[in-house]
Amino acid sequence: MANMEVKTSLLDDMIGVGDMVLLEPLDEDSFINNLKKRFDHNEVYTYIGSVVISINPYRSLPIYTPEKVEEYRNRNFYELSPHIFALSDEAYRSLRDQDKDQCILITGESGAGKTEASKLVMSYVAAVCGKGAEVNQVKEQLLQSNPVLEAFGNAKTVRNDNSSRFGKYMDIEFDFKGDPLGGVISNYLLEKSRVVKQPRGERNFHIFYQILSGASEDFLCKLKLERDFSRYNYLGLDSAKVNGVDDAANFRTVRNAMQIVGFMDHETQSVFEVVAAVLKLGNIEFKPESRVNGLDESKIKDKNELKEICELTGIDQSVLERAFSFRTVEAKQEKVSTTLNVAQAYYARDALAKNLYSRLFSWLVTRINESIKAQTKVRKKVMGVLDIYGFEIFEDNSFEQFIINYCNEKLQQIFIELTLKEEQEEYIREGIEWTHIEYFNNAIICDLIENNQTGILAMLDEECLRPGTVTDDTFLEKLNQVCATHQHFESRMSKCSRFLNDTSLPHSCFRIQHYAGKVMYQVEGFVDKNNDLLYRDLSQAMWKASHSLIKALFPEGNPAKINLKRPPTAGSQFKASVATLMKNLQTKNPNYIRCIKPNDKKAAHIFNDALVCHQIRYLGLLENVRVRRAGYAFRQAYEPCLERYKMLCKQTWPHWRGPARAGVEVLFNELEIPEEEFSFGRSKIFIRNPRTLFKLEDLRKQRLEDLATLIEKIYRGWKCRTCFLLMKKSQIVIASWYRRYAQQKKYQKIKSSAIIVQSYIRGWKARKLLRELKHQKRCNEAATIIAAYWHGTQARRELKRLKEEARRKHAVAVIWAYWLGLKVRREYRKFFRANAGRKIYEFTIQRLMQKYFLEMKNKMPSLSPIDKNWPARPYLFLDSTHKELKRIFHLWRCKKYRDQFTDQQKLIYEEKLEASELFKDKKALYPASVGQPFQGAYLEISKNPKYKKLKDAVDEKIIIAEVVNKINRANGKATSRIFLLTKNNVLLADQKSGNIKSEVPLGDVTKVSMSSQNDGFFAVHLKEGSGAAGKGDFLLSSDHLIEMATKLYRTTLSQTKQKLNIEISDEFLVQFRQDKVCVKFIQGSQKNGNIPTCKRKNNRLLEVAVP
Repeated sequence: MANMEVKTSLLDDMIGVGDMVLLEPLDEDSFINNLKKRFDHNEVYTYIGSVVISINPYRSLPIYTPEKVEEYRNRNFYELSPHIFALSDEAYRSLRDQDKDQCILITGESGAGKTEASKLVMSYVAAVCGKGAEVNQVKEQLLQSNPVLEAFGNAKTVRNDNSSRFGKYMDIEFDFKGDPLGGVISNYLLEKSRVVKQPRGERNFHIFYQILSGASEDFLCKLKLERDFSRYNYLGLDSAKVNGVDDAANFRTVRNAMQIVGFMDHETQSVFEVVAAVLKLGNIEFKPESRVNGLDESKIKDKNELKEICELTGIDQSVLERAFSFRTVEAKQEKVSTTLNVAQAYYARDALAKNLYSRLFSWLVTRINESIKAQTKVRKKVMGVLDIYGFEIFEDNSFEQFIINYCNEKLQQIFIELTLKEEQEEYIREGIEWTHIEYFNNAIICDLIENNQTGILAMLDEECLRPGTVTDDTFLEKLNQVCATHQHFESRMSKCSRFLNDTSLPHSCFRIQHYAGKVMYQVEGFVDKNNDLLYRDLSQAMWKASHSLIKALFPEGNPAKINLKRPPTAGSQFKASVATLMKNLQTKNPNYIRCIKPNDKKAAHIFNDALVCHQIRYLGLLENVRVRRAGYAFRQAYEPCLERYKMLCKQTWPHWRGPARAGVEVLFNELEIPEEEFSFGRSKIFIRNPRTLFKLEDLRKQRLEDLATLIEKIYRGWKCRTCFLLMKKSQIVIASWYRRYAQQKKYQKIKSSAIIVQSYIRGWKARKLLRELKHQKRCNEAATIIAAYWHGTQARRELKRLKEEARRKHAVAVIWAYWLGLKVRREYRKFFRANAGRKIYEFTIQRLMQKYFLEMKNKMPSLSPIDKNWPARPYLFLDSTHKELKRIFHLWRCKKYRDQFTDQQKLIYEEKLEASELFKDKKALYPASVGQPFQGAYLEISKNPKYKKLKDAVDEKIIIAEVVNKINRANGKATSRIFLLTKNNVLLADQKSGNIKSEVPLGDVTKVSMSSQNDGFFAVHLKEGSGAAGKGDFLLSSDHLIEMATKLYRTTLSQTKQKLNIEISDEFLVQFRQDKVCVKFIQGSQKNGNIPTCKRKNNRLLEVAVP
């Protein structure tokens, strides 16, 4: 927070002038220089009073972060630097707190950043309004409507890579708390001519390129499209790819946005099918063909494109083909059918493509409105955001530029009126005398265009509706007759033209003096574009489509609702839409954003003075500043004014105790400002001339420097005094510590000397005592040594005597022992000779057995039950013993190994043992299954969300879950099924949907048959007459046959107490409904490698070829 720059006014640290009302001097050059200076310092926003000027930087700036949103939230409009967030916050707070409906008008030419400005306004409002699940959903839907409308309504032009080719007005509805409830979008004049033709260097609407770039191959195949742009005549190839634009990613964004807004999947599919149909319409080409009556008739060259369009839209091919070749005209009770030549056929094709796309766009807007509209009936507050095309002046200006500029004339008119009205209301509210302001009123130009009798639009409608030959030249002649005397209309034939000999004004053109400058329009195409005709045959063909969306787009094609009345022209429709828009804007409090494009290169850091000057002129910005400055250039509430300038007067500095207005009066009297330069309102001070404000700012700046100097002086004095007192305190502390240290050193020295003296005295005493003790010790040691020698002599004499006596006693004992031994041997000699052989044998055997067991102890094998090693037999007579010991040891170590098993392992080994008893030496597949653990649940149904439906349907414990192949009894082909074994049932379910196909109680299973070969086929035989046996037995194939058969055998035995019959044979019978079919297994080579195949040979034989 310490590093954050805090501003209390836009006048602080101002780069150039933040508010053009304060610009001095006010002229075109100073206006442009001020904008350029701010643009060079990344200040892209500037005020004209409450109007925001926005210059497109053509790069990302760090001024739209969440921190910036919080910085501008609930702040006064002029409190911070100019920003679009300030205007958005002012509009939102006025709507929320003052209950005033708001509208934000965003204008400017193509590429000036209008679309981005509207996004920033909506994102700011979304960020500062309430939170909650429903509110967040509404905000998300409002924001996500932009990508959808941009994809279908924006295109790349030479001036802008994302140019809006339609006008958009969105009313965002809020409740009394300021939380968004929904919205309503209105669209104006989609440039549908772009669908069939684009100027050089420009693209068609984004959606065409996004589908071809981002859709999957399957999706493109469904839409009958190819990814190559060059395959479609309606797509210009010179600008198909745009740098920095990822059409594939944008397509995914659009689909996601459509889902968030609320489009159903079938609606999204229908929309893209219509887009594909429009794209393929451009590939239909015609060839001339002469009829018998001599008239030319058009025929379609290649009907393949027409066929695919009809398949997409559900239209009868012959109906659409006829609509491209004939035109039916109805007049009262008569119908006249005429053929179309090639030019007319191409016109009909393009008209259909344009109408189909424009009606789809209108349907999209209506569908989005249905999703985002407010659901409650309560009274709503409304904020409108208008993002509409700016004034356009091109080299070739046609009907589209004419009505766009007409719309801008109306917006300029309401802008001036509402600006003057706002100024007048503020003057009246503050009690300031209102003086009339002179300004150019463009109502005369609006009347030239929209007058119901003599207006250009009225003349164009009249020319389109009159019978006879109608051309653009006849329209221009009519304009020359009616508008010749108008001062803002010029042509080669008009009386007001001063350019009768000027070749810059051709005969086929007319010029209008708009508020933004003169614009020359070419009349070519005015009549056709205003008519905007679609042949009734094509409307009726579209209505006959089975495609629900296309049928809904052409209600006039219903034969039951034929209306012979001519539809309204494009000009009259747009005029009515503009009138409705103006009426809507006049009911709301306006807020303006004027967007300016700094250069035509779409590059950052480039400011083209001439281009900006042109935009300033046609936006009327200088006129706006003059209107704003006609009365008082600057106004400010008393409290912030007093707070900002109170240091200029001794009476108000540093605190003013009275009312703020009285303080401002004292301040201005003290400064001797002329009374004609300011005026006091009820709540604000009004300053007439910017020079007065800048004088106040200069005085404030000088005073702040003086105050800063005073504060610096006081701070330095305080710092010096503080430093001196600290040094003085430190000196006292140091002195006291030094005196203490000196006394301690002196004491230590005295103490050390005393200790040395004491040590010397104690040493002398200790040495004297030591000498005495040593002398006494030597005397005692001499007596001890003499005594020891004497005692030693005595002991040695006694020892010698005892040894001699012991030797004599031992000799007597030895002689006695030998004598007794001799007597015993003589006594028992005769007995020993009688049993000598047996005793020697027994002794020898005993020694050999002892040696055998000792060697066995050292040569024992490991405790692994599969270890077959055993020590060799050393002697033949130990053969039976050796074998018995081997058997006993093997049984013992097997028991030790089994004691380590858990209950789960014991169950697995029991199943393995059961499988061995059932299939060992019987089934060739068995050896391969020995090393494979029995898992049972191979599918993990409880964890996989795909099988949630199946898991809910089975409430028993699942013993085995495996994907098997069910053999079709008709042709021998396999179908994947999920095989489930529970405690009571065998179930077969569909692998994709999880639906249970068959459920068989274990009691109804009588036998399982399989071959003896290396295959996974097996048959489950069902009890005849049981409910499960209606379709017959099951012939299945599995990769885990041994495990499945073993678990089925054990589960059946456990539940029914009866052994399941397992039949292993290379031929067995299977009951299929009422027929018995023989399944025969043969050896043979396979095309599919080692995969067995099953074929139906005849009605009674299925042959399985096993490799």
